[in-house]
Amino acid sequence: ERIEETKKYEFGDDFHIHIQKTIMNSILRDHTTPPVRLSTQDFEVIKTEESTRTATVLMLDQSLSMFMGGYFQAAKQVAMAMDSLIKTRYPKDILHVVVFSRRAREIKGKDLIYMSSSQREQGTNYQDALRMARKLLANQNCNNKEIILVSDGEPTAHCEGQGVYFQYPSSLRTLQMTMREVRACTSQGIIINTFMFDDSPFFTSFVTQMTRLNK
Repeated sequence: ERIEETKKYEFGDDFHIHIQKTIMNSILRDHTTPPVRLSTQDFEVIKTEESTRTATVLMLDQSLSMFMGGYFQAAKQVAMAMDSLIKTRYPKDILHVVVFSRRAREIKGKDLIYMSSSQREQGTNYQDALRMARKLLANQNCNNKEIILVSDGEPTAHCEGQGVYFQYPSSLRTLQMTMREVRACTSQGIIINTFMFDDSPFFTSFVTQMTRLNK
């Protein structure tokens, strides 16, 4: 949506040119008689607000249990469909895909098809994945930022110093470190939506608490 203010054109801006200010910039720069000679530095564009653009990080749990339960294949198909939908129908939107088990890593949407059970690991490190997602979204200039978390269980690992701490059932320290990242996401206006492949009491309680914290 266009707003009243204008700015100097920068590469990547939508080219909603303000004719009067652009010509005036040229005249102020070069006081010679007409015709006016425009330079790239003269262009002034109308500022816009991205009111509908969305940046999304899809966080896919790649832990051992996701493969054993047959959930990862279903999650992968949904991720591939989302990637295709956004690229074809909503090209200004951004989708990052982060897979996580003991550690988190970003992958390209096109690489999802090659992911297999041979890459599975023990451990579910929400903390590392949320931190990576938060950093990816921090670089996006839009109003709507969200994380879609797909998992079948509560966090069982977190980063501590240079290593990764793992414990099953989840340790209090892992839960605390995870919730710290949830608070950080919340403070940056990032919404976390969770799709659960399991409804065990502990996992349900954890997601409920995370949702309340994220508002």
